[in-house]
Amino acid sequence: MGAATHLRPAERRAGLAPLAPLAAVIALAASVSLAPAPWIGAQTAAAQAAPAQPSATEQTVDVVELTAEQLAQGYAEGRYTVTQVTRAFLARIEQYEGYYNAFISMNPDALADAAALDAELASGSVRGPLHGVPVVVKDNIDVAGLVTTAGWDGFSSATGGVDMVPQDDAAIVERLRAAGVVLLGKTNLPDFAGHGTRTQSSVAGVTLNPYNVDKAPGGSSGGTATAVASSFAVLGLGTETGGSIQNPAAAQALVGVKPTYGLVPLEGVVPLSGSYVDVAGPLAKSVMDAAFALDVLAGPTYEDLATFAGAEHIPEGGYAAGLERGALEGRRFGLVGPGWREQFLPLAPETEAQYREAIAAVEALGAETVEDPFAGSGFRELWDDREGGSTSAYDMYLYFQQLGDDAPFNSIEGWEELAGREYPRGRRNGELVPPVRPSATESGDAYQGWRADFIALFRQVLEDHELDGLLFPQAGSPAPDLVQDPERPDFNPNNWPELPSNIVNDLGVPVVTVPFGWYDDGTPFVLAFIGDRWSEAELLMWAYDLEQATLARRAPTLDEGRPGS
Repeated sequence: MGAATHLRPAERRAGLAPLAPLAAVIALAASVSLAPAPWIGAQTAAAQAAPAQPSATEQTVDVVELTAEQLAQGYAEGRYTVTQVTRAFLARIEQYEGYYNAFISMNPDALADAAALDAELASGSVRGPLHGVPVVVKDNIDVAGLVTTAGWDGFSSATGGVDMVPQDDAAIVERLRAAGVVLLGKTNLPDFAGHGTRTQSSVAGVTLNPYNVDKAPGGSSGGTATAVASSFAVLGLGTETGGSIQNPAAAQALVGVKPTYGLVPLEGVVPLSGSYVDVAGPLAKSVMDAAFALDVLAGPTYEDLATFAGAEHIPEGGYAAGLERGALEGRRFGLVGPGWREQFLPLAPETEAQYREAIAAVEALGAETVEDPFAGSGFRELWDDREGGSTSAYDMYLYFQQLGDDAPFNSIEGWEELAGREYPRGRRNGELVPPVRPSATESGDAYQGWRADFIALFRQVLEDHELDGLLFPQAGSPAPDLVQDPERPDFNPNNWPELPSNIVNDLGVPVVTVPFGWYDDGTPFVLAFIGDRWSEAELLMWAYDLEQATLARRAPTLDEGRPGS
């Protein structure tokens, strides 16, 4: 695909121009007079008072592939400050973001937050392994005072809608802040997180894959994945309903944790299927960093009562503490086959070759494997018989309510009154679908009953074959083209060749992805470890063992843009 098939950055951004806020953050930090866009809010005094030019030390901070582990060591040794690291990440974003388009908006207080964290370090106070770690969050996750667009132009005044401004951080953002992270900005996603292959929003346009800009970056957490893979941040938050953490992790050689439903709170996350399926989790460059993040994110809270289901399943010492070599020794894994599903099987020849190498590597580390344990079990047939209706109207009603009484609106009707037009989602015969509680409907009962049977059969297969978990390729073939049909540039099929994604979300079980190999087109081959509910600790241990044995991940080579782009 030639350069002409890409929208130019100005066209991709659809008028939002998020680089203007980014420039404002950097320029204000350098005491340059530049007025930010009105929705950003005022810079704090600490950020405005930052030194005019970075020091020589600041200019030498190499952020490429920098991990939270390395940052913690660097802070402890006094080799750099949080402010220096934050400046370095912002400089890298300034250099490359205009081409890759990972962000929707930036945090104007990033440098002020970094200065406050530096003051804590100077006093000898360290909050934990994420202290001073720059992170990004997907823009369907609330950050108090910043616009949450969910990728949709209707929630952004910059694109003709009405700004949706929450009064409170999402529960997971609160936990990250308490852990001492520096929030850099909010990342692009398809409208309402509704696409698992390409990340194109009506707010900010198209996000590119830094490994090969002609290939899809994965969705719907593609903006977070591109930001992390490109070293615009150390790690990031994504969300998933049907592959939205796993798919971009596979597209961009990242460790993604799709947790068990109920392990991580969803309060403050714009939902798709919040009652039964939606999850939030980290995307990182290393298993250790993903485990550090999960240690912060997981656990019960009264802000999301579903999280009490997982309270007794979190390892006492945390997820990161359990990571060590040798975890694959003696384990037994099921391999993918048509007993699981038929779509995207057989594997593409180049994927099959990579998969067989991965199986050999796992077996060399002491594991055993079983070919297609789901064959003849009726698993695929039961999946095809999935029952139940949508919970989106109910879930969205609850989300709007938690925006707060002083938010610009806290209901669909409130948005419609301000926007002067109809809300386009959740309508039947022109009327809004009522937000009935799913447990009061027959379709809700049907889904619950079907899912109970489905998880029971899944566990029976694991038991019958004495399996600890599953080892699948996350995708059955390399990443599809960004532009599927040059004759129809607007054609945007949701065709990521995922093998576990939708199925594991209905099961409610966790997945951890780990990079293993590389295709000839420069895109990664990534594995998925899958287990029963609440098995995140084991999945992370297995992924860590394989990661350390192979050290397969490598950084993409970034480009500031093709001529004319």
